[in-house]
Amino acid sequence: MKREDKQLLVITHLSQLITLVTGFGSLILPLILWVTQKEKVHQMDAHGKNIINFQLSLIVYCIICVPLILLFGLGLLGFMVLGIISIIFPIINAIKASNGETPTYPFSFNFIN
Repeated sequence: MKREDKQLLVITHLSQLITLVTGFGSLILPLILWVTQKEKVHQMDAHGKNIINFQLSLIVYCIICVPLILLFGLGLLGFMVLGIISIIFPIINAIKASNGETPTYPFSFNFIN
């Protein structure tokens, strides 16, 4: 039987912000939390998949931005937008998770179903 743990769901969403402190880990930390807790915590599987898909999508978008730097600096603008998105949406979705909602991340590819 799975337990309800909204606090752990919130922490999992906010763990993406570890990159602001360490410079890396926005994919690794939520991945570890998801893999170790998806069988134990109610809704962790759905939240974890959303987070991992979002982080992998951000990586793809960053890769796309690299060559766009040569095109009138559009890649730099893209990096700024991605930076803002990578901070705002984990916070918004942590709030949604604390309210019992299953949050979604916009512009995410479905790598994991």
